[in-house]
Amino acid sequence: MKSDLVIQHIVDWLKNYQSTSGTEGFVIGVSGGVDSALTSSLCAKTGLRTLCVEIPIHQHPDQVSRAQKHIAELKKKFTNVTHVKVDLTQTFEALKNALPSANNHENLDLSLANTRARLRMSTLYYFAGLHRYLVAGTGNKVEDFGVGFYTKYGDGGVDLSPIADLMKSEVFELAAYLEVIPEILNAAPTDGLFGDSRTDEDQIGASYDELEWAMNYVNQKQNHELNNREEEVLHIYKKLNATNQHKMQAIPVCDIPEILKN
Repeated sequence: MKSDLVIQHIVDWLKNYQSTSGTEGFVIGVSGGVDSALTSSLCAKTGLRTLCVEIPIHQHPDQVSRAQKHIAELKKKFTNVTHVKVDLTQTFEALKNALPSANNHENLDLSLANTRARLRMSTLYYFAGLHRYLVAGTGNKVEDFGVGFYTKYGDGGVDLSPIADLMKSEVFELAAYLEVIPEILNAAPTDGLFGDSRTDEDQIGASYDELEWAMNYVNQKQNHELNNREEEVLHIYKKLNATNQHKMQAIPVCDIPEILKN
């Protein structure tokens, strides 16, 4: 990949979109992961106002320290970057206490994880509305269009997606080119929604390299003989892709025949 040209293409795209929209800059939730690190770096390179927001909710200390160090490095390099921290831990706990008890429900952990993501989305849009900024998404191609590994109306609730045409390996490549801190480049990817150290691979059952392989296998209509692990990964990919189509497709609208309206 021609990293310098790809980076310039994305930066120009961001600037053109911002200019057309009549907004003032970008707001990004910075988690301590490589996707948000790359997205915030690309937004910073536009020279436009770029607000990095830390939004911890029972966050693992390693994720917090990586996010803070990345933001500090960005602010050293770019005068257009500002930063704010909003700790939503107590807000999250208050919401949990206000909801009916669902102890021992099999879907409780996942529902609460998605609730965290939606609280963060609301916070980003608060700042976007305050400053007339665009919320920049941090999803990559495998997450957004392969397995749907994101929260609908959570981290999937954004105004534009600058890295959504990049595979995870390409995200790492561009992040390394832009000298994102080693702590982030070397960290195992995680959504950070459970308050522990579980990784994306722990949740999905396959690594991003494996998912990229499966995505290419399906999209390119390959049909060669597979080993046991490849069959397992392909099954994981196809199952998640099918299950999460509701995230990747436009909201379904019930079309009502005119004859029923008249």
